Amino acid sequence: MLPTLVLVGRPNVGKSTLFNRLTKTRDALVADLPGLTRDRHYGRGVVGEFPYLVVDTGGFEPLVDTGILAEMARQTLLAIDEADVIVFMVDGRQGLTPQDKVIADRLRRSNRPVFLAVNKTEGMNRGIAAAEFHELGLGDPLSISSAHGEGVKDLVNLVLQDFAPEEPEQAASDSKEPPKVAIVGRPNVGKSTLVNALLGEQRVIAFDQPGTTRDSIYIDLERNGKHYTLIDTAGVRRRGKVFEAVEKFSVIKTMQAIDDANVVILVVDAQDGVTEQEAHIAAFILETGRALVVAVNKWDGLDADKREWIKREIDRKLQFLDFAKFHYISALKGSGLTPLLQSVDVAFKAAMAKLPTPKLTRVLEDAIQQHQPPVSKGIRPKLRYAHQGGSNPPIIVVHGNHVDGIKQSYVRFLEGVFRTAFELSGTPLRVQFKQGANPFAEPEKRKAGEGIVSMRKRKNEQRAKLKERKDEERNKR
Repeated sequence: MLPTLVLVGRPNVGKSTLFNRLTKTRDALVADLPGLTRDRHYGRGVVGEFPYLVVDTGGFEPLVDTGILAEMARQTLLAIDEADVIVFMVDGRQGLTPQDKVIADRLRRSNRPVFLAVNKTEGMNRGIAAAEFHELGLGDPLSISSAHGEGVKDLVNLVLQDFAPEEPEQAASDSKEPPKVAIVGRPNVGKSTLVNALLGEQRVIAFDQPGTTRDSIYIDLERNGKHYTLIDTAGVRRRGKVFEAVEKFSVIKTMQAIDDANVVILVVDAQDGVTEQEAHIAAFILETGRALVVAVNKWDGLDADKREWIKREIDRKLQFLDFAKFHYISALKGSGLTPLLQSVDVAFKAAMAKLPTPKLTRVLEDAIQQHQPPVSKGIRPKLRYAHQGGSNPPIIVVHGNHVDGIKQSYVRFLEGVFRTAFELSGTPLRVQFKQGANPFAEPEKRKAGEGIVSMRKRKNEQRAKLKERKDEERNKR
């Protein structure tokens, strides 16, 4: 098992910057704003002599016992319990603060190895910058700059020197990666509550305040013998409602999480109904081509009449998601979660399905016999064969002649035929057309592999010219 390194410190000391430096990613949000990170954020450390897990935590304020700051502190304490080694970060430019002393006292009682990192010391005398932090009694302070990378590698090697490298891991190609499942929706619809219900623990902060989650949190899940990677995302509000820079960052991270996911769970609040924003989010998911499952949350708090109204609203406003499965759940009570994950499995299987060319071509031929392409500009398009052009979403490439005249209605017809034939439930489907080469094109316009008809025509022309020259020579004689 890889050793776990946890970054702890008060707000805005550079924990997320160091996390990104250690993982060589931009997974953690970074800005000059205190309290930007709130949940635990896990990553794989690559700076140092061997791999390890690194955990970014929110600003630690252990003396606060109410509100969102208390929830952030509780998440940090959970991360400390999971740690093999702790890096306590302080700000070398601000100097020692009373809050640093409180955190140091709490870390001493954790029975975990603690290393003190004095951050933001670039351009300073490191010895002088770190001198006053000896007062914390946590050993020799280590001066670093997480933004510039100064002293970071030496810190990691020192922190992990007592942990022997793990046995070489099997290549990633030997095992299939678990599906990435992004959970998205408007603020305060129960996304984090759903994540915690699936995990069976309070893994992320679920608080009765819109916008609690700001970052995209990747969490491994094993349920019923199957592995998943859940992505808890920030709520997406209408563009006109997004004013804070932090919210803009969060929306970007949510869009990136959708693009990175294999399957997306769109969470809808049954008490509010289907809003315009849900339709916009669903349209973005469809445009991205990700497999989709819709979870209508807070279903337990509705009477029969309201439930019927919600179902009619879904049919009317989300009719373009006819390929997706809809589940009516209660994340708070944990009801309906097993069927939800079953639909995730079905959608992932469909999104990654391998479609053999012979069967695709047979299905195409049957579709043409059932309904031929409509005539366009006096010419009926002729479709010859089909093959798979990609996965997640599945892409089917159809070759033929005059395909630029195929109408959108016939494209939807073919999508339905292919979806039914291959049982592609829960994923969008792309049908693309490719114009075949014209074997009767002029020789100077002929492309490689265009056919042998034009080649014969050119040879005949060469023979004719040769015959004309011979006739002219004969006449001269």
